[in-house]
Amino acid sequence: MNPHPGRRRSSKVAVGWPPAHEPRKPSLAGLRQSEREAYQFILEFLERGETSEVDKLKFLRAVETLSGAVRTQADGTMDDYFPKTILAKKIEHLILEEASEQLTGNVRQQAMLCIVALSQVDPPFSLSQKLDLVTVGVSHVFSLPLIMPSANWKDSASLYFQTAQALEDMLQALVMDGLNPNMLIVQEVLEIILPWLTMSEKVQEQTRALSAMSHMLRFICNFPHLLHMVDFSISGKLMGTLGLFCTNPQQDICMGASEGLHYLFQILVLHRRGRVTQKTEVVLKNLQKHFLGEWFAHIQDLAMCFRKYLSPEERADVIMVSLEAVANGSRSDGCAATKILETILTHSMPDIGKVADIVQYIYHNVSSIAEPAAQDTVKKVLHLLAQTHTDDVILTLFKLQDQFPRGVHKPWEILASCPSGYQMIMERLIQRLAPPREPRGPEPGHRREISALIATRAIHELLLESSRRTEVQTLFSSLVMALLFQTSHLVLEGGADSVQDSQHATEGMDPVSSSVEALKTLLRSAGYGDQVSFVQKLGGWQLLTSPDRHYDGVMLLARAMVIKSCWHNRPVFSFAARVLQELGRRNHLTVLAFMTELLRSPEVAASVDDATIRILASWFRSEDPTTVTLLLQAVGTLAQHGNLGRQFRLLQPCVLSCCYSQDRDIVTQTLLALRGLVQHLGWPQAASFLVQLTFMLQHFFEEESEHLRLAAFEIYRTVLAKVTRRVLVFPLRHQVLSLVILLVLHLQDRNRGVAQVTGWGTLGTRGGVGVRRVPRSSCFAVVRPLTGLRKGPPPPHAEPPRPQVCRQALCRTAAVLGWRRLRAAFAEKDVWGILGALLRREAGRAPWFLRQGVALFRSPQAPIRRAAVWLTGQIMQTLDVDEVSGIEEARTGEGLCAQPCGPCGTTPTPRSAAWPRRPATWWKPRRSIRPGSRCPASAAGGCERAGGDAWPTCWRPWATHNTHTNDSR
Repeated sequence: MNPHPGRRRSSKVAVGWPPAHEPRKPSLAGLRQSEREAYQFILEFLERGETSEVDKLKFLRAVETLSGAVRTQADGTMDDYFPKTILAKKIEHLILEEASEQLTGNVRQQAMLCIVALSQVDPPFSLSQKLDLVTVGVSHVFSLPLIMPSANWKDSASLYFQTAQALEDMLQALVMDGLNPNMLIVQEVLEIILPWLTMSEKVQEQTRALSAMSHMLRFICNFPHLLHMVDFSISGKLMGTLGLFCTNPQQDICMGASEGLHYLFQILVLHRRGRVTQKTEVVLKNLQKHFLGEWFAHIQDLAMCFRKYLSPEERADVIMVSLEAVANGSRSDGCAATKILETILTHSMPDIGKVADIVQYIYHNVSSIAEPAAQDTVKKVLHLLAQTHTDDVILTLFKLQDQFPRGVHKPWEILASCPSGYQMIMERLIQRLAPPREPRGPEPGHRREISALIATRAIHELLLESSRRTEVQTLFSSLVMALLFQTSHLVLEGGADSVQDSQHATEGMDPVSSSVEALKTLLRSAGYGDQVSFVQKLGGWQLLTSPDRHYDGVMLLARAMVIKSCWHNRPVFSFAARVLQELGRRNHLTVLAFMTELLRSPEVAASVDDATIRILASWFRSEDPTTVTLLLQAVGTLAQHGNLGRQFRLLQPCVLSCCYSQDRDIVTQTLLALRGLVQHLGWPQAASFLVQLTFMLQHFFEEESEHLRLAAFEIYRTVLAKVTRRVLVFPLRHQVLSLVILLVLHLQDRNRGVAQVTGWGTLGTRGGVGVRRVPRSSCFAVVRPLTGLRKGPPPPHAEPPRPQVCRQALCRTAAVLGWRRLRAAFAEKDVWGILGALLRREAGRAPWFLRQGVALFRSPQAPIRRAAVWLTGQIMQTLDVDEVSGIEEARTGEGLCAQPCGPCGTTPTPRSAAWPRRPATWWKPRRSIRPGSRCPASAAGGCERAGGDAWPTCWRPWATHNTHTNDSR
């Protein structure tokens, strides 16, 4: 056998003097007579051509004699007499001249002993010289035939054993570097010997190779220090090979492999962990007990050394040797390799190197393995590698898949064939999709890390395998959120433009489309094909890929899950809540949008617990209007289901705090959300919230923004609709009374949704100014400025009558306060009629009404300010000195003296203290002002607000007191 076919074997080696070493006469003074004769014979032998066997043996003995002389010299070298390389080449030539078919003489043995002698003198052999000598010696000893029975077989056997011993001595001498073995040279020597064990089919060659290796390993065990042990990387290959041959039916092979494996274990235990500890001694004792023991004991030791003393690359070598034996070896080798793999992979797989090589070998050879048990073992190797080295396995599979036809190999089917492995691989891939809370550094060691895009592709491939429906159901929640996160990142954050695939596993792929397709495949694999079609019909998949309407697509997907009664709605919502708690500020809108729509499901809403409410409440601190809008929408959806209960107490301060945000958009969204929220709240469960809301709304009744003001009035109207006389107690009753005048005066609000608009037959849109005199029978005369009346049919484009917020609120106020006589006035009359009726029926509350009117002097709307001034003037004429002083203090405190609020830029003047007091319940009709009359400020040309939008001429309700004074102001 020639295990190195590329290396030329020649029976003749040209030996000549190198130019730098021409023959010269050395000094022989220090040599003995026998040593001088040896020198002279060597010189003559090197110049001869053909020589006899006797001359060869005499030459070899002469070299040994001269080497002994050089060794005794202090600074002597062989080059002082002969170039050592010339002598080594000549000896190698002598070995090659020996017949490899038979062993007839001692030349071979003596040549190897001569190499031992030369290796002990300077200069040392070069590595190439050593390897050439090893190759020649091994090939001309291992290839010898068996000793056949004959008359002199004992002599032949003795000669063979002496030659084999000489070879072992030569190998041991050549691996030495000074006083210690050099493990790099040992590795090279073992790599020369191993093919004689693994590639030969002859028992004697395998036996001789095992004997040489085991004896060399035993020799190395005697040294406390080994050179370059860190670089000794053949341990895994050697361990796997010897472990397989421990089960060989040939006794000599089995014993030799067991012996070699034992000494290899000793070397690893002694020199891979530094100093020898008590634990190391225990391991060595156990190894000694198992020496030449049962194969199972060796396999247990092999598994121990595999985990503790081998490097990741060496572990990969053990696995590769076993896989090759399973795929290509005999039945016995395949069974042994299967047993080894099962033993070393009983527990979780440690760190493994050369993952790509292992995966590639399995990819190409798993289909050729006929033994079911062996095939299952190989698949298990791939599963464990995918679980512990997911990134390397995925990258290798994509590389192989792109190089070879898809139908020939089915690696994804192999990965999906193990339920637990499938789930673990999916979890690893989901981790690659999850957005990191902070940038991750590179993974330790040699591992590669796949990108999120490659992980998406791998998830898609695994989801296409229909055999793992149960695992997909289990992982559905985390998968759908991870894929949504990935899509959001690509669409919104520009991730699709910055994708750089250094592994070239996603060339030609659209990142966004890949993520969306994976999401579709997930839904189909979970049994939601109808949902995929439903979203497609509504254009939801296109929305998901649109940067402008991406969140609409997210909400549509969640809405489809609710409409189609997806079984996973509750698990997905719970998982999303946990994710929302862990996330920073990245991708939280995707989770919120999805959760908000899922809350439309009654089952999901019923599952909301205090922990989820606290998570939502923590996000109310955000200053992002979109975030707050989604949170408020979620609260409103919960209220629609009527299951807020005590949990609403956690959200109540959060919702109200949004009304005081510095961001006007947040305030706007909060009021709009409250408008829908209060409709679904009952008084018993949200009484405290509704009372606080009533006080909070007063600030928004005078907002300049019409839609905010309208929303505030609508919310107040809805709150009043929930109030009954039984629950109208302090402080709510006080607040309702404090808002009566505000509601009345806002019947003049410029917002048509707030103001008094009773229909096309009462008010027109054009015309002059007119006044209507109240009949004398009325006990309280008022001047009511009106726009022109329109008679006849409505104009073509006139708006139909619609209910107004303030009027509805007033009617409800009258109902809850028990003002039965004022209900008709609140429902039918205009602002002036309502004020008159209110002052007549509730005259005792005139000071209170006055304070409310004074507060409206600051209203940004001129009609409301005018009505407030008018009301103040009417009431102040009836108050006594003490009441007027209190009102004056209130007015001064408001700073009204510095800011004119009347319709003409003046402030109302209280009656003189000398005026007689009237009963609080007595009101005398005053003379109405004539149309077109002007106030003194206007006549003097000092009215800055003359000709306002509501009044074409400046006016002031100057009334005449006919009983106590003749003042005709």
